[in-house]
Amino acid sequence: MKILVVNCGSSSIKYQLFDMTDESVLAKGLVERIGLAGSVLTHQPHDKDKVKLEADIKNHSIGIKMVMEALTDAQHGVIKSMEEIAAIGHRVVHAGEKFADSVLITPAVMDALKECIELAPLHNPPNIMGIEACSEIMPGVPQVGVFDTAFHQTMPKHAFLYGLPFEAYEKYGVRRYGFHGTSHKYVSQRAAELMGEHMTNLRIITCHLGNGASIAAIKNGKSIDTSMGFTPLEGLVMGTRSGEIDPAIIPFLMKKEGLSPDQIDTYLNKKSGVLGISGVSSDFRDIEDAAGQGNERAQLALDIFAYKVKKYIGGYVAVMGGVDAIVFTAGLGENAPGMRDKICNGLEYLGTRIDPVKNNIRGKAQEISVDGAKVKIFVIPTNEELVIARDTEQICKGIVS
Repeated sequence: MKILVVNCGSSSIKYQLFDMTDESVLAKGLVERIGLAGSVLTHQPHDKDKVKLEADIKNHSIGIKMVMEALTDAQHGVIKSMEEIAAIGHRVVHAGEKFADSVLITPAVMDALKECIELAPLHNPPNIMGIEACSEIMPGVPQVGVFDTAFHQTMPKHAFLYGLPFEAYEKYGVRRYGFHGTSHKYVSQRAAELMGEHMTNLRIITCHLGNGASIAAIKNGKSIDTSMGFTPLEGLVMGTRSGEIDPAIIPFLMKKEGLSPDQIDTYLNKKSGVLGISGVSSDFRDIEDAAGQGNERAQLALDIFAYKVKKYIGGYVAVMGGVDAIVFTAGLGENAPGMRDKICNGLEYLGTRIDPVKNNIRGKAQEISVDGAKVKIFVIPTNEELVIARDTEQICKGIVS
């Protein structure tokens, strides 16, 4: 079975075509600047040179059509016709409380996703556009929605409710939802495989650390808490996001700076985090370079980030009654040995310590704790697209020939 995985942003389409007989990637690519000047499709077949196709890509439908043409092209294509694509899996950011797992997309599901737009106004509309574009170009091909929030739907109420009047939850759905669920699910399962254990026997803390960052407490295979909340703004200090702050700071700054609701939203989501602290960049590589040259604010940004991650790890050890494995993933988690060491320095009381030789890796699945450590530490590259492909295959294999 060949499955196309699609991840639509407001002006982009990421895609991968999987052959599920061996879970190999036949081709992948990116459509950029949809609806803008300079729009382009970059297509990478698995065994051929990368191809760049410039065109006037006015909307997602045109973008999806170009993807199909690239996949079936006589020179750089990897399939003979679109009929070889058995199903399509879509990354969808927010499903609210409506879905606790991946689902076959139906008109009722589409209605539910539209109802969740107010919870994810920047993400759900392009996700929906991608589904509609695929329906237009490949009518009859089953499509599956795989949700960032679904994995965290196992959180108990005492973990996801805020200290607000209960009516805020009942009327408006104000609660912790959590994000990066597909990533947390994948790397926790891989950690269990590497340990030769079953997920139901383990307590795992997964650290998805990138420009956006979140941590999850996974007990017996289920997410019981996670750092992101009602929106991806809560939790850790991130690239440009403030993370958790005293809520009273918001009206204080609005009055002092004369900010509107939209302006304070931009202030917290786009101007804060390690960018705001360092004054250098939202890219941790730039901040590390600046810190190495003696920039004190850059060093402070790194210290704050590591401290917050360590603090969450300690909290999740407490709520799970212990921990068997800690996993680092995503751009920073996979590629920053120094940051991993900084975070884990001081966790020796748990019965673990990073091996500096093992830790000197980037983007490779490997245990990095010292031999015989009670608590294992892993680096595991995330693969959200593969999770989407697997879920899509599982749901669709009974309805496609």
